[in-house]
Amino acid sequence: MMFLWIIVIGVIVLGILLYSSKNGSKILKRESPEEILDRRYANGEITKEEYEESKRVINSKNKR
Repeated sequence: MMFLWIIVIGVIVLGILLYSSKNGSKILKRESPEEILDRRYANGEITKEEYEESKRVINSKNKR
């Protein structure tokens, strides 16, 4: 019975590892605020003015 659970858990872990490697490890990777902002601007979620203002705020927080 214990051996069966070890196999089940191993298959689940293997599946997660294979899935994350196919997706460029997006599961384990955290985007920086700049990357999120760039992606949102590229997708058209925010305007140029919102992008520039947010970029300015992010840069001012990084200088502290």
